[in-house]
Parts: sequence; structure tokens; C-alpha cells
Amino acid sequence: MVVPPLLRAVIMGPPGSGKGTVSARIIKHFGVKHLSSGDLLRDNMQKKTEVGILAKSYIDQGQLIPDDIMTQLMLSELKALDQYNWLLDGFPRTVAQAEALDKECHIDTVIDLDVPFETIKCRLTARWIHPASGRVYNLEFSPPKVQGIDDITGEPLVQRDDDKPETVSKRLRAYDAQTKPVLEYYRNKGLLKSFSGTETNKIWPHIYAFLQTKLPDVSQKDTAIPR
Repeated sequence: MVVPPLLRAVIMGPPGSGKGTVSARIIKHFGVKHLSSGDLLRDNMQKKTEVGILAKSYIDQGQLIPDDIMTQLMLSELKALDQYNWLLDGFPRTVAQAEALDKECHIDTVIDLDVPFETIKCRLTARWIHPASGRVYNLEFSPPKVQGIDDITGEPLVQRDDDKPETVSKRLRAYDAQTKPVLEYYRNKGLLKSFSGTETNKIWPHIYAFLQTKLPDVSQKDTAIPR
């Protein structure tokens, strides 16, 4: 029996594009290991590792974490996953990081969630939370019964700084400036597969069909359009 080569995939998309939802579905259906740079950074900062302390010092000053620190962190983590199919999320963020990754392993495919910035702005700025419980409301999809008030406690809802319109615009501009060259880098290598749309549930079947050409569905569910 011929063992198929292991899948080395990257998922890219602006903040609020549905990367978390799509990644969770890919993990569920295709059994890949998911490595998120954000999760890994938070874990290291929480544990106060050497890299975590260093990364926090940059974040606290509002600076980007240098390429060499991020690359070292991610590549050392990937070494433990070399027997598995994996999906990278949030890395590489720059061309220098993409080049460093290429030296260590061959990337098979880059899934790009091409969601219009206007859609993302509406999506993120409509999000309000109840700080004590972490309950999330969305003014478009799941609004509170009374505007600005938590359904259960009656306490006021707040908007995270990250979800305020001016911050969202700034984050999207930063993503565009930083990541466009990475998308071009992978496009030139013929590895970029873009999925365009405004709704994750409509984009997902196309991503699923594409990945089915590379991996079997391990979720054992006989649904017509897997969720």
C-alpha cells in the first residue's frame, strides 16, 4: 500500500475572515494538526518562557515580533509534528518568514480566505461581549434582546478595543500591507488557492471539496455538505 505524502498546508486571511471557523472544520474532517501562531504566543507568554517574555516586550510596545523570533518559535514546534498532516495559521506573516519555512519543509498548498474588507468591518464592529461571562453577541446574527444589555444578567455589554471601527480599519490595513507580499510569494510558486465570498458557510463547501482531493474525510459523517 502506498502511503500518501503528508499534507503541509497554510491558511491565510484577514482578522475576522472566518479562519478560526474554517480551521476547526478542517481539523474535524481531515484530522490535521493545527498550529496557530497566536495560540502558541499566548501559551508562551502565559508560561513566561524566554520566547514568551521577549515576545510580550514587543507587543507591549506596540511593535511587531521580529521574524527570527517568530520563525524560531514556529519551526521548533513543527519539529514535533513531522509525522502528521498539519495546517499553519498566522504564520508565515512576512516573506522572510515564508522563505525560512521553505528551507525547513515543502509547503503543498496555501488556502486564502478572500473576504471583502467591508464584510469584515461589518462583522467585527457588530460584535459586543459580556465581560464577566465572555458571552458574545453579534448585532446582525445574534443580537441581545435589549440593545447593549446582556440577556441573562442585565449587565451592560462592551465592545472590545479590537472590534471598534477605527481599530478594525487599522488592523485590516496592517494585514494588507504585511501579508499581500506573502500571498504574492505563494501565488508565484503556484501554491495559492483563493476562496472568495462573504459567508463562511458558503465558502466552506469549496474548501472541503478542494481538500478532499488531498486527504480523506476522517469524521465518518455521511452529510451532503459537511459543516
